[in-house]
Amino acid sequence: MFDGLFPIDWEAFHFLRPIFLWLLVPVGVILLIGLISFAQEVRWKTVIAPHLRPYVIQKGNQRTKVWMSLALLLMLSLGVVALAGPAWKKIKLPGRILETPMVILLDLSQSMMGDDLQPNRLERAKFKIQDLLTKNPRARVALVGFAGTAHTIVPLSWDYKIINSHVKGLKPSVMPFLGSDIGAALALADTIMSVTDAPGTVVILSDDFEEAQFSLFKDFTERTNNKVEILVMNTLGGSTIPNRWGRGTMKDKEGHPAFSSLNQPALNMLGSLEGVTVNALTLDDSDVEVISKKIAAHLKFTEQPKEKKDDWRDAGLLLIFPMALLSLLWFRKGWVIYAVLLLCFSSCGEVESFEDLWFSKDYQGQKLSDEQAYELAGDRYTEPMHKGVAFYKAGDFDQAVKAFNQDTTANGAYNLGLAYFQNGDTIAALMAFNKAVELDPDLASARNNKQLISHLVGVDHMSVGTATEEVNKPNAKNERNKSMEDLSGGGQEATKKDMEKKRLEENVASDVHKGKELDALPKDIEMQKPNKTKIVMQKVDDDPSMFLQRKFEYQVKKDKLKPKGNETKW
Repeated sequence: MFDGLFPIDWEAFHFLRPIFLWLLVPVGVILLIGLISFAQEVRWKTVIAPHLRPYVIQKGNQRTKVWMSLALLLMLSLGVVALAGPAWKKIKLPGRILETPMVILLDLSQSMMGDDLQPNRLERAKFKIQDLLTKNPRARVALVGFAGTAHTIVPLSWDYKIINSHVKGLKPSVMPFLGSDIGAALALADTIMSVTDAPGTVVILSDDFEEAQFSLFKDFTERTNNKVEILVMNTLGGSTIPNRWGRGTMKDKEGHPAFSSLNQPALNMLGSLEGVTVNALTLDDSDVEVISKKIAAHLKFTEQPKEKKDDWRDAGLLLIFPMALLSLLWFRKGWVIYAVLLLCFSSCGEVESFEDLWFSKDYQGQKLSDEQAYELAGDRYTEPMHKGVAFYKAGDFDQAVKAFNQDTTANGAYNLGLAYFQNGDTIAALMAFNKAVELDPDLASARNNKQLISHLVGVDHMSVGTATEEVNKPNAKNERNKSMEDLSGGGQEATKKDMEKKRLEENVASDVHKGKELDALPKDIEMQKPNKTKIVMQKVDDDPSMFLQRKFEYQVKKDKLKPKGNETKW
């Protein structure tokens, strides 16, 4: 356990937690009190007549008493040193990254609008997704919607808030084709999870399971080694299927109202497969809690050899042995209990650099910011606002989002919106700006950006790079844009009708808003009033479903997706 610790390198010797050395002060006070008490004891003994002393003073070994007191002081001193964490050797610890993925497959076919589950099957499925994420399965999560075709809504992400924000706008009308092709959804889930060798979990929320799908699920579980969790979103009583306009029901081939109900034989067949679990739907969140615990119990981490870091080895544990020997002297008097309690506070701490001994993390971050090493500064900062600003200036918008998510102020929400926007998530940016306005209605910059970003919600072609290239170009005037515009994000040319729509270049704040928390930062990192940047945008509906609908339509054109021939169109 202590291999390589000796001999002691006195040049590198330091304490991991030097603040605990202040406890030597009360130890010194105890020593002083003991000396005063001993002097007073000797003084009052001289007052008693010599011939009466044997009858008044209790007999005892004075030398033993002195040694016991010294042993106590030594034990307390060793305990303080152990708490301070003496260290002089470094060890290399491998970095670890969580690999376990989870893909949620949400059925967005028209049958999910059945009302045998209130308010309807789709809304109940959304609630279940939110409950599942609230239980924190601790895995990276992706969201896929499927009907006649399958589409990625959110790729693998650690940020469950992003997934929740996208779930709210989902409805069957965003899908380009009718139907319920669960095979395409499983294939897409396999592609998403192929980025890691770790086995993952596919959570399916659907109302359409048939006996013919048995071989499909069997092949998926055997070929990929992934688990499948099924939540059935319908009942034995079933429901008629409303049409897309909500003014009637869909019709089958014979012209009768389309009807969908739980297929128990098919579920029994699927549940018999190894790796497939059919979960009973509950009124509370106990069903998704079981799924979350199963996923969290089988997380897989992989070591990252290139990301190894040096950590100081805490040698405070070495002092346990002399303290244990000294405590034996006090065993009969019960003082060993106090010694054990003192030892409980000694732990193996981590120190990443020598500066950690003398400077706080935030001060080190400020120094790195002075040197314009913003990425390193972001790693050092512990205060969310400072950390987010540093990562934002470094261009690491994923980390900036994580940092600003911890700031509950209006300025924090404003900064979060900017980070989301720079990261390409316009829907999340809009929600963040809306939150900032709710927290502080007087925050004009948040209110303006909310209005501007709302125009982008339905336009997948909006390139964040456009905004980045124009940063620091002040006071751009509004002017009509006559150029062809990519409405897809992947090179698909806009139609003539799209080109004829009015497009204006608007001003968008492109810098981080300066909040009260930033007052202590160096000048180079203090955010001034937001600069203006030119950005092309198109006025569209604020409904997030419009964004997804356009995105899926483009994917169909780009990848030439076609739904399989299906007898049922719901």
